[in-house]
Amino acid sequence: MNNFNNLVDMDDYTVPQWNEIIALAEKIKAAPEDYADKCRGKIMATLFYEPSTRTQMSFQAAMIRLGGNIIGFDNPSNSSVAKGENLKDTIKIVSTYSDILVMRHTQEGSAKAAALVADCHVINAGDGGHLHPTQTLTDLLTLKLELGRLDNLTVCLCGDLKYGRTVHSLVKALSCYPNNRFVLVSTPDLALPSYIKDVIRAHGADFTEVNTLDEAIREPDMLYMTRIQRERFSSEADYERLKDVYCLTKAKMQYAKKDMIVMHPLPRVNEIEVAVDDDPRAAYFRQANNGMYVRMALILYTMTREPKIKPLLLGEIHPTVACTNPKCVTQTEKYLPHSFINRGDILVCEYCDERILL
Repeated sequence: MNNFNNLVDMDDYTVPQWNEIIALAEKIKAAPEDYADKCRGKIMATLFYEPSTRTQMSFQAAMIRLGGNIIGFDNPSNSSVAKGENLKDTIKIVSTYSDILVMRHTQEGSAKAAALVADCHVINAGDGGHLHPTQTLTDLLTLKLELGRLDNLTVCLCGDLKYGRTVHSLVKALSCYPNNRFVLVSTPDLALPSYIKDVIRAHGADFTEVNTLDEAIREPDMLYMTRIQRERFSSEADYERLKDVYCLTKAKMQYAKKDMIVMHPLPRVNEIEVAVDDDPRAAYFRQANNGMYVRMALILYTMTREPKIKPLLLGEIHPTVACTNPKCVTQTEKYLPHSFINRGDILVCEYCDERILL
Protein backbone atom coordinates (compact mmCIF):
# COMPACT_ATOMS: atom_id res chain seq x y z
CA MET A 1 0.00 0.00 0.00
CA ASN A 2 1.27 3.49 -0.90
CA ASN A 3 1.20 5.46 2.38
CA PHE A 4 1.83 8.82 0.72
CA ASN A 5 -0.33 11.71 -0.38
CA ASN A 6 -1.09 11.24 -4.07
CA LEU A 7 -3.03 13.18 -6.68
CA VAL A 8 -4.21 10.57 -9.17
CA ASP A 9 -7.71 12.04 -9.47
CA MET A 10 -9.21 15.19 -8.00
CA ASP A 11 -11.17 12.87 -5.69
CA ASP A 12 -7.95 12.21 -3.78
CA TYR A 13 -8.48 15.56 -2.07
CA THR A 14 -11.71 17.06 -0.76
CA VAL A 15 -13.25 20.25 -2.12
CA PRO A 16 -12.10 22.21 0.98
CA GLN A 17 -8.58 20.91 0.31
CA TRP A 18 -8.78 22.04 -3.33
CA ASN A 19 -9.68 25.47 -2.00
CA GLU A 20 -6.67 25.38 0.35
CA ILE A 21 -4.34 24.56 -2.56
CA ILE A 22 -5.84 27.36 -4.67
CA ALA A 23 -5.52 29.83 -1.79
CA LEU A 24 -1.88 28.81 -1.29
CA ALA A 25 -1.23 29.29 -5.03
CA GLU A 26 -2.66 32.80 -4.79
CA LYS A 27 -0.28 33.57 -1.90
CA ILE A 28 2.70 32.16 -3.80
CA LYS A 29 1.86 34.16 -6.91
CA ALA A 30 1.63 37.33 -4.83
CA ALA A 31 5.00 36.76 -3.09
CA PRO A 32 7.01 33.92 -4.73
CA GLU A 33 10.22 34.97 -2.97
CA ASP A 34 8.73 33.83 0.36
CA TYR A 35 8.73 30.22 -0.89
CA ALA A 36 12.15 30.07 -2.56
CA ASP A 37 13.66 27.58 -0.07
CA LYS A 38 10.63 25.50 0.89
CA CYS A 39 11.83 22.39 -1.00
CA ARG A 40 15.57 22.74 -0.56
CA GLY A 41 17.11 19.26 -0.44
CA LYS A 42 14.04 17.61 -2.02
CA ILE A 43 14.00 15.76 -5.36
CA MET A 44 11.16 15.56 -7.84
CA ALA A 45 11.18 12.93 -10.62
CA THR A 46 9.32 13.84 -13.81
CA LEU A 47 8.53 10.83 -16.01
CA PHE A 48 6.92 11.96 -19.26
CA TYR A 49 6.04 9.08 -21.56
CA GLU A 50 4.43 11.44 -24.09
CA PRO A 51 5.31 14.95 -25.32
CA SER A 52 4.52 17.95 -23.15
CA THR A 53 5.63 21.55 -22.96
CA ARG A 54 3.53 23.44 -20.43
CA THR A 55 2.87 20.66 -17.93
CA GLN A 56 6.42 19.34 -17.85
CA MET A 57 8.14 22.72 -17.78
CA SER A 58 5.74 24.24 -15.28
CA PHE A 59 6.35 21.35 -12.88
CA GLN A 60 10.09 21.68 -13.34
CA ALA A 61 9.97 25.47 -12.94
CA ALA A 62 7.78 25.04 -9.87
CA MET A 63 10.28 22.74 -8.15
CA ILE A 64 13.25 24.93 -9.08
CA ARG A 65 11.48 28.04 -7.74
CA LEU A 66 10.84 26.13 -4.49
CA GLY A 67 14.57 25.40 -4.21
CA GLY A 68 14.34 21.69 -5.07
CA ASN A 69 16.02 19.47 -7.65
CA ILE A 70 14.77 17.46 -10.63
CA ILE A 71 15.51 14.08 -12.20
CA GLY A 72 13.60 12.12 -14.84
CA PHE A 73 13.05 11.75 -18.58
CA ASP A 74 10.88 13.26 -21.29
CA ASN A 75 11.45 10.53 -23.86
CA PRO A 76 10.99 6.89 -22.78
CA SER A 77 13.18 5.74 -25.68
CA ASN A 78 16.13 7.18 -23.73
CA SER A 79 15.31 5.08 -20.66
CA SER A 80 15.08 1.39 -19.76
CA VAL A 81 11.49 1.50 -20.99
CA ALA A 82 12.98 1.06 -24.47
CA LYS A 83 14.48 -2.24 -23.30
CA GLY A 84 11.06 -3.54 -22.29
CA GLU A 85 11.03 -2.60 -18.61
CA ASN A 86 7.48 -2.61 -17.25
CA LEU A 87 5.88 0.35 -15.51
CA LYS A 88 6.08 -1.26 -12.08
CA ASP A 89 9.86 -1.68 -12.17
CA THR A 90 10.46 1.83 -13.53
CA ILE A 91 8.30 3.41 -10.83
CA LYS A 92 9.71 1.22 -8.07
CA ILE A 93 13.28 2.26 -8.88
CA VAL A 94 12.74 5.96 -9.65
CA SER A 95 10.54 6.49 -6.60
CA THR A 96 13.38 5.34 -4.33
CA TYR A 97 15.46 8.24 -5.68
CA SER A 98 12.70 10.84 -5.24
CA ASP A 99 10.53 12.61 -2.71
CA ILE A 100 7.74 13.16 -5.23
CA LEU A 101 7.09 11.64 -8.67
CA VAL A 102 5.18 13.36 -11.48
CA MET A 103 4.13 11.19 -14.41
CA ARG A 104 2.43 11.68 -17.76
CA HIS A 105 1.61 8.51 -19.62
CA THR A 106 -0.23 7.43 -22.75
CA GLN A 107 -2.28 4.73 -21.02
CA GLU A 108 -5.42 5.40 -19.03
CA GLY A 109 -5.13 4.42 -15.38
CA SER A 110 -1.33 4.49 -15.46
CA ALA A 111 -1.09 7.00 -12.61
CA LYS A 112 -3.06 4.75 -10.29
CA ALA A 113 -0.91 1.80 -11.34
CA ALA A 114 2.18 3.86 -10.50
CA ALA A 115 0.85 4.89 -7.10
CA LEU A 116 0.22 1.24 -6.21
CA VAL A 117 3.97 0.52 -6.14
CA ALA A 118 5.67 3.90 -5.62
CA ASP A 119 7.79 4.64 -2.55
CA CYS A 120 7.02 8.35 -2.69
CA HIS A 121 4.15 10.74 -3.46
CA VAL A 122 2.69 10.41 -6.99
CA ILE A 123 1.07 13.19 -9.04
CA ASN A 124 -0.84 12.41 -12.22
CA ALA A 125 0.26 14.81 -14.99
CA GLY A 126 -2.17 13.20 -17.46
CA ASP A 127 -3.00 9.56 -18.15
CA GLY A 128 -4.03 9.04 -21.76
CA GLY A 129 -7.44 10.52 -22.49
CA HIS A 130 -8.60 9.88 -18.94
CA LEU A 131 -7.73 12.56 -16.35
CA HIS A 132 -5.50 15.60 -15.86
CA PRO A 133 -6.02 16.83 -12.27
CA THR A 134 -3.17 19.36 -12.13
CA GLN A 135 -4.56 21.11 -15.20
CA THR A 136 -7.89 21.22 -13.36
CA LEU A 137 -6.28 22.94 -10.38
CA THR A 138 -4.75 25.39 -12.85
CA ASP A 139 -8.18 25.99 -14.36
CA LEU A 140 -9.80 26.49 -10.95
CA LEU A 141 -7.11 28.99 -9.94
CA THR A 142 -7.62 30.86 -13.21
CA LEU A 143 -11.39 31.01 -12.72
CA LYS A 144 -10.90 32.30 -9.17
CA LEU A 145 -8.44 34.99 -10.28
CA GLU A 146 -10.38 36.03 -13.39
CA LEU A 147 -14.01 35.79 -12.24
CA GLY A 148 -13.65 35.78 -8.47
CA ARG A 149 -15.68 32.61 -7.88
CA LEU A 150 -16.00 28.88 -8.60
CA ASP A 151 -19.77 28.62 -8.23
CA ASN A 152 -22.84 30.04 -10.04
CA LEU A 153 -21.07 29.74 -13.38
CA THR A 154 -22.24 28.82 -16.85
CA VAL A 155 -19.34 26.97 -18.42
CA CYS A 156 -19.21 26.09 -22.11
CA LEU A 157 -16.81 23.34 -23.18
CA CYS A 158 -16.17 23.03 -26.90
CA GLY A 159 -14.39 20.54 -29.16
CA ASP A 160 -12.97 17.18 -28.15
CA LEU A 161 -15.05 16.27 -25.10
CA LYS A 162 -14.61 12.52 -25.60
CA TYR A 163 -10.83 12.24 -25.37
CA GLY A 164 -10.11 15.55 -23.62
CA ARG A 165 -8.78 14.55 -20.21
CA THR A 166 -8.68 18.22 -19.15
CA VAL A 167 -12.41 18.45 -19.86
CA HIS A 168 -13.17 15.30 -17.87
CA SER A 169 -11.29 16.49 -14.80
CA LEU A 170 -12.68 20.04 -14.97
CA VAL A 171 -16.30 18.93 -15.34
CA LYS A 172 -15.95 16.55 -12.39
CA ALA A 173 -14.45 19.33 -10.26
CA LEU A 174 -16.85 22.14 -11.16
CA SER A 175 -19.81 19.80 -10.59
CA CYS A 176 -18.83 19.87 -6.90
CA TYR A 177 -19.45 23.63 -6.59
CA PRO A 178 -23.02 24.98 -6.23
CA ASN A 179 -25.17 26.14 -9.12
CA ASN A 180 -22.74 25.51 -11.96
CA ARG A 181 -24.18 24.47 -15.31
CA PHE A 182 -22.52 23.17 -18.43
CA VAL A 183 -23.04 23.70 -22.15
CA LEU A 184 -21.34 20.90 -24.10
CA VAL A 185 -20.44 21.68 -27.71
CA SER A 186 -19.24 18.75 -29.80
CA THR A 187 -20.10 16.41 -32.60
CA PRO A 188 -21.74 13.10 -31.59
CA ASP A 189 -18.40 11.38 -32.28
CA LEU A 190 -16.64 13.60 -29.73
CA ALA A 191 -19.36 13.86 -27.08
CA LEU A 192 -18.62 13.80 -23.35
CA PRO A 193 -18.38 10.18 -22.08
CA SER A 194 -21.42 8.84 -20.24
CA TYR A 195 -19.50 8.27 -17.00
CA ILE A 196 -18.66 12.00 -16.82
CA LYS A 197 -22.30 12.91 -17.50
CA ASP A 198 -23.23 10.62 -14.63
CA VAL A 199 -20.96 12.66 -12.35
CA ILE A 200 -22.75 15.87 -13.38
CA ARG A 201 -26.14 14.27 -12.66
CA ALA A 202 -24.96 12.85 -9.34
CA HIS A 203 -24.13 16.36 -8.14
CA GLY A 204 -27.47 17.75 -9.33
CA ALA A 205 -25.90 20.05 -11.92
CA ASP A 206 -27.50 20.84 -15.27
CA PHE A 207 -26.02 20.38 -18.73
CA THR A 208 -27.14 20.81 -22.31
CA GLU A 209 -25.56 19.43 -25.47
CA VAL A 210 -25.42 21.39 -28.74
CA ASN A 211 -23.65 20.86 -32.05
CA THR A 212 -22.33 24.34 -32.88
CA LEU A 213 -20.46 27.08 -31.06
CA ASP A 214 -22.83 29.65 -32.56
CA GLU A 215 -25.65 28.12 -30.48
CA ALA A 216 -23.71 28.55 -27.25
CA ILE A 217 -21.48 31.62 -27.52
CA ARG A 218 -23.92 34.09 -25.90
CA GLU A 219 -24.41 32.14 -22.66
CA PRO A 220 -21.18 31.29 -20.85
CA ASP A 221 -19.19 33.05 -18.19
CA MET A 222 -16.27 30.93 -19.36
CA LEU A 223 -15.65 29.26 -22.73
CA TYR A 224 -13.23 26.32 -22.60
CA MET A 225 -11.86 25.52 -26.05
CA THR A 226 -10.06 22.24 -26.75
CA ARG A 227 -7.87 20.85 -29.48
CA ILE A 228 -9.00 17.92 -31.61
CA GLN A 229 -6.22 15.54 -30.58
CA ARG A 230 -4.61 13.54 -33.36
CA GLU A 231 -2.86 11.27 -30.85
CA ARG A 232 -6.16 10.03 -29.37
CA PHE A 233 -7.56 8.74 -32.68
CA SER A 234 -6.93 5.23 -33.91
CA SER A 235 -7.85 6.29 -37.45
CA GLU A 236 -6.17 9.11 -39.36
CA ALA A 237 -9.31 9.42 -41.49
CA ASP A 238 -11.46 10.09 -38.41
CA TYR A 239 -9.04 12.76 -37.22
CA GLU A 240 -8.98 14.49 -40.63
CA ARG A 241 -12.78 14.47 -40.74
CA LEU A 242 -13.15 16.20 -37.36
CA LYS A 243 -10.04 18.35 -36.88
CA ASP A 244 -11.46 21.64 -38.23
CA VAL A 245 -15.02 21.38 -36.94
CA TYR A 246 -14.76 24.09 -34.27
CA CYS A 247 -12.91 27.39 -34.40
CA LEU A 248 -13.33 30.44 -32.18
CA THR A 249 -12.97 33.59 -34.28
CA LYS A 250 -12.83 37.29 -33.54
CA ALA A 251 -16.19 37.61 -35.28
CA LYS A 252 -17.82 35.05 -32.96
CA MET A 253 -16.41 36.82 -29.90
CA GLN A 254 -18.62 39.82 -30.74
CA TYR A 255 -21.63 37.81 -29.58
CA ALA A 256 -20.14 36.72 -26.24
CA LYS A 257 -20.61 38.44 -22.89
CA LYS A 258 -18.34 41.40 -22.26
CA ASP A 259 -16.95 39.72 -19.16
CA MET A 260 -16.73 36.16 -20.50
CA ILE A 261 -13.26 34.62 -20.42
CA VAL A 262 -11.78 32.15 -22.89
CA MET A 263 -9.64 29.32 -21.54
CA HIS A 264 -7.69 26.57 -23.29
CA PRO A 265 -5.34 23.94 -21.81
CA LEU A 266 -3.00 24.39 -24.81
CA PRO A 267 -1.35 23.59 -27.15
CA ARG A 268 -3.53 25.36 -29.66
CA VAL A 269 -3.62 24.30 -33.30
CA ASN A 270 -6.36 26.10 -35.24
CA GLU A 271 -9.31 26.06 -32.83
CA ILE A 272 -8.74 29.66 -31.69
CA GLU A 273 -8.00 32.28 -34.31
CA VAL A 274 -4.77 34.15 -33.51
CA ALA A 275 -6.67 37.45 -33.73
CA VAL A 276 -8.55 36.45 -30.55
CA ASP A 277 -5.29 36.71 -28.58
CA ASP A 278 -5.60 40.50 -28.42
CA ASP A 279 -9.05 40.33 -26.81
CA PRO A 280 -8.74 41.00 -23.04
CA ARG A 281 -11.17 38.11 -22.50
CA ALA A 282 -8.55 35.68 -23.86
CA ALA A 283 -7.22 34.18 -20.61
CA TYR A 284 -5.36 31.12 -21.93
CA PHE A 285 -1.83 32.53 -21.70
CA ARG A 286 -2.54 33.84 -18.19
CA GLN A 287 -3.97 30.39 -17.46
CA ALA A 288 -0.72 28.71 -18.53
CA ASN A 289 1.28 31.01 -16.26
CA ASN A 290 -1.03 30.14 -13.36
CA GLY A 291 -0.08 26.49 -13.85
CA MET A 292 3.37 27.06 -12.39
CA TYR A 293 2.02 28.67 -9.23
CA VAL A 294 -0.64 26.05 -8.63
CA ARG A 295 1.94 23.28 -9.09
CA MET A 296 4.23 25.01 -6.60
CA ALA A 297 1.32 24.98 -4.16
CA LEU A 298 0.49 21.35 -4.92
CA ILE A 299 4.08 20.17 -4.42
CA LEU A 300 4.22 21.90 -1.03
CA TYR A 301 0.78 20.72 -0.01
CA THR A 302 1.42 17.12 -1.03
CA MET A 303 4.76 16.81 0.75
CA THR A 304 3.94 18.66 3.97
CA ARG A 305 0.56 17.21 4.93
CA GLU A 306 0.20 14.13 7.12
CA PRO A 307 0.00 11.09 4.80
CA LYS A 308 -3.42 9.60 4.16
CA ILE A 309 -3.22 5.88 4.75
CA LYS A 310 -5.95 4.29 2.69
CA PRO A 311 -6.17 1.63 0.01
CA LEU A 312 -5.81 2.84 -3.56
CA LEU A 313 -8.09 0.09 -4.85
CA LEU A 314 -11.51 -0.03 -3.20
CA GLY A 315 -13.31 -2.53 -5.43
CA GLU A 316 -13.27 -6.28 -5.86
CA ILE A 317 -10.69 -8.32 -7.72
CA HIS A 318 -12.11 -10.25 -10.69
CA PRO A 319 -9.20 -12.32 -12.07
CA THR A 320 -11.19 -13.64 -15.03
CA VAL A 321 -12.68 -10.28 -16.08
CA ALA A 322 -10.64 -8.04 -18.38
CA CYS A 323 -11.19 -4.33 -18.96
CA THR A 324 -12.55 -3.77 -22.46
CA ASN A 325 -10.85 -0.39 -22.91
CA PRO A 326 -7.93 -0.99 -25.34
CA LYS A 327 -6.10 2.02 -23.84
CA CYS A 328 -6.38 0.84 -20.23
CA VAL A 329 -3.07 0.27 -18.47
CA THR A 330 -4.17 -3.27 -17.56
CA GLN A 331 -3.89 -4.24 -21.24
CA THR A 332 -0.10 -4.08 -21.12
CA GLU A 333 0.76 -4.22 -17.40
CA LYS A 334 -0.49 -7.77 -16.97
CA TYR A 335 0.59 -8.07 -13.32
CA LEU A 336 -2.00 -5.50 -12.18
CA PRO A 337 -4.96 -6.85 -10.21
CA HIS A 338 -8.22 -6.65 -12.18
CA SER A 339 -10.08 -4.43 -9.74
CA PHE A 340 -13.63 -3.25 -10.40
CA ILE A 341 -16.30 -1.31 -8.57
CA ASN A 342 -19.57 -3.24 -8.67
CA ARG A 343 -22.59 -1.13 -9.62
CA GLY A 344 -25.45 -3.55 -10.04
CA ASP A 345 -25.13 -5.17 -13.45
CA ILE A 346 -22.10 -3.03 -14.36
CA LEU A 347 -18.46 -3.36 -13.37
CA VAL A 348 -16.38 -0.16 -13.47
CA CYS A 349 -12.64 -0.52 -13.99
CA GLU A 350 -10.80 1.17 -11.11
CA TYR A 351 -7.97 2.28 -13.38
CA CYS A 352 -9.72 3.87 -16.36
CA ASP A 353 -13.44 4.04 -15.39
CA GLU A 354 -14.46 1.83 -18.34
CA ARG A 355 -17.87 0.21 -17.84
CA ILE A 356 -18.38 -3.49 -18.43
CA LEU A 357 -21.85 -5.01 -18.61
CA LEU A 358 -22.18 -8.27 -16.70
